[in-house]
Amino acid sequence: MKILAVADSDSYLKWAASLLGDLPDGCRTELAVIRTPIVPSAEQIAAAVGGRPAPPVLSARSLRRTAERLRPDAVLVACTGPVVDVLVSEVLKGLGAVFVTGLPGIAVPATEKAWLFRSACDLFVAHSGREVAEFEEIGRRLGGGGSVGLARLPFLRSAVPAGAEGGSGSKVVFATQAKVPVAREERERILLALAELAAARPELEVVVKLRALEGERQTHNERHPYQRLWRELGEPGRLTFAAGPMGEHLAGAAGFVTVSSTAALEAIAWRVPSLVLDDFGVSAEMINLVFEGSGLLGDLGDLARGDFRAPLPGWCEENYFQRESTWVGLLTALVAGPRTQPRSLLEGPAHEAARRRARLRVEVPPRLLRVGYRAKRRLRRVLS
Repeated sequence: MKILAVADSDSYLKWAASLLGDLPDGCRTELAVIRTPIVPSAEQIAAAVGGRPAPPVLSARSLRRTAERLRPDAVLVACTGPVVDVLVSEVLKGLGAVFVTGLPGIAVPATEKAWLFRSACDLFVAHSGREVAEFEEIGRRLGGGGSVGLARLPFLRSAVPAGAEGGSGSKVVFATQAKVPVAREERERILLALAELAAARPELEVVVKLRALEGERQTHNERHPYQRLWRELGEPGRLTFAAGPMGEHLAGAAGFVTVSSTAALEAIAWRVPSLVLDDFGVSAEMINLVFEGSGLLGDLGDLARGDFRAPLPGWCEENYFQRESTWVGLLTALVAGPRTQPRSLLEGPAHEAARRRARLRVEVPPRLLRVGYRAKRRLRRVLS
């Protein structure tokens, strides 16, 4: 079986590279990055693929030529929603391949938007029984799409060395999230609580684990990067800022904290005592609803005191730590055929403008695209 995987950002690239390792021996795989405004840097690409040769960054036309040369049995489209839609429905249309897609992390609650953008794909990969059930319900209600397969999050299978035991190191790791919390003041509160912990526990190194260094792009834009906020606060304490693979930080961690991040699952796998902050709410908007009932929720006071904890075993069984996996079997059956490729729910005049914008993202070099966006904004200001 020949598989082509294409990603458009750092988080999707990590997911795709890891998921390819789930395939049986004998599969031929090829990995590429589609050029968009959120294309990862060379350093991000190297970190994401974990020692593999760096995949090429391709334009839409080059990706099409690569697919025509490889003639894959399946294409793993590991991209943000609008890019998935335009690649499957236009750029890679007519290949005869099975299209596989999914989301690279926690997807609870499942959203109609995620399904709509991926409704032309044959197989949607989810990562817990709860996610599978929620996306299957959306599929029955809206139509479109194909099967929903189950896989354990790839980094939970491969990131942790056998016998690894967390919690005995000298480091506390805060995993940032680009989207939440949104408000500057809320982010400043987190930094100050981390600084309070560092002052109270001088034997600990308190690390702010960044998803991207300043100037690097990531899947979601970050309005108030933590490193910049720390400088603007006058660096009132002792914090370290670092990027790189999460596993390297968890290997020496005594504690882990986040607001909402799949890294919390990785910390659980490393058996690092953890804390998921609930000061800013527990909701779909905060992307932390899944942690209800986990035993990990706590507040900034808990963080300042270093009050980290272990998750409840029952919650782990129901959320992401299951042993079952169905997606490879479903993929194999789809490749063997026969099948009818689903039709995108985003066809028609109402969606033409959005798809044109998505097409520009994969066809126009990012620098030129940004120049065009700035010119458009200036024209709007003049006309207004």
